[in-house]
Amino acid sequence: MKSLTLRSAAGMVASLAVSAALVPTSTAGAAARPGGMDRATAQSFGRIAGVVLTGRTAAIVDGKAQGHTTPPPTKKVRLSSAMARSEKSVVASLHQRKKKLKALGEAYSAGDTRVAVDRTGVDGKKATVRVTETTQLTYQKIRGDEPGTTGFQAHHELSFAAAGNGAWELTGIKALDEMPQINAPAPTAPEVKAAAGAGDMPNAPEASVWPFPKRLPKDTKTGLDYKAMADYAEKYWKNYNPAYRSYPLGTGGDCTNFVSQALKAGGWKHAPGKAGDYTKWWYGSDTQSDSWTGVNEWSWFAQNSHRVKPLKYAYQMEVGDVLQADFDRDGSKDHTMLVTYRDALGTPYLTYHSFDTYRRSMLSLSVMLPFTKWYAYRT
Repeated sequence: MKSLTLRSAAGMVASLAVSAALVPTSTAGAAARPGGMDRATAQSFGRIAGVVLTGRTAAIVDGKAQGHTTPPPTKKVRLSSAMARSEKSVVASLHQRKKKLKALGEAYSAGDTRVAVDRTGVDGKKATVRVTETTQLTYQKIRGDEPGTTGFQAHHELSFAAAGNGAWELTGIKALDEMPQINAPAPTAPEVKAAAGAGDMPNAPEASVWPFPKRLPKDTKTGLDYKAMADYAEKYWKNYNPAYRSYPLGTGGDCTNFVSQALKAGGWKHAPGKAGDYTKWWYGSDTQSDSWTGVNEWSWFAQNSHRVKPLKYAYQMEVGDVLQADFDRDGSKDHTMLVTYRDALGTPYLTYHSFDTYRRSMLSLSVMLPFTKWYAYRT
């Protein structure tokens, strides 16, 4: 496969105004003719998605970002003038995020972005394309013990409008994931919602993300294998374990199911009983307890069973500890993650499903999601 090296974010934005090269994907070929769309056009849609998303990656790395392309297209696909202006603004904001992260001690020396077309559809003079972005970033060695890389998959929906003479214009791009990745536009502040009550269930205290607290080492006599938890999560963060059922975002998400699997791999034992009993936790051949897959239900079980201890500070987390997020600040937790690496400075790195991610730093999470409430648990 031929690689396209992007020399600068500014050059990338300029290149977006011209027609895009093709990107080959089996899914693009399979969906090549919905509503009369030909294969070349469908593939060109995927290619321009790759150009836009690689441009965003280029804006947050200090070194080179790569995209991946094949021979030139037979159809022209370009950004609309409004979209080009919007994307220029996004890239500028990403440059500012890069500066902020670097000032705090995190930077990326290289990036690699690939895009696969999942679905295409055309309705007259409008088209919609859904794509999956897979990006890997190389951590710059500022302190020396950062992980080698971080990686993620993100899902996007692109809107196109026919521009005449067989050409199409990209008019919009929308993130389909609730949790934005590091090369995504900054999220807006969530709407203020009424706090959700936990009833008679234990309500974990919010964990602060600042400052770096004194290290709180884990108890080594628990009988649990925290390295095995981390190894499991890092093995299956992108390639799901076929031994377990998985739950796409539309069915509630797979994040807690995945963390439960990792905890079991490290020694957590089943607590059998009724599925809806939040003092029980188990996985079966055809079903599982609510606490195995539910974000809040897992928190209630974990505290009811005394298998965890809430932490006051997120940066106290060690390998094998769990972090949960409340994105809209309504008191109901939305997402579950596992710490799989920790550097000497005290930064935990999270691996998780649903927004499939490998070793994302707590630092980048706190910078990217300043409105989120965090809940940290010592396992």
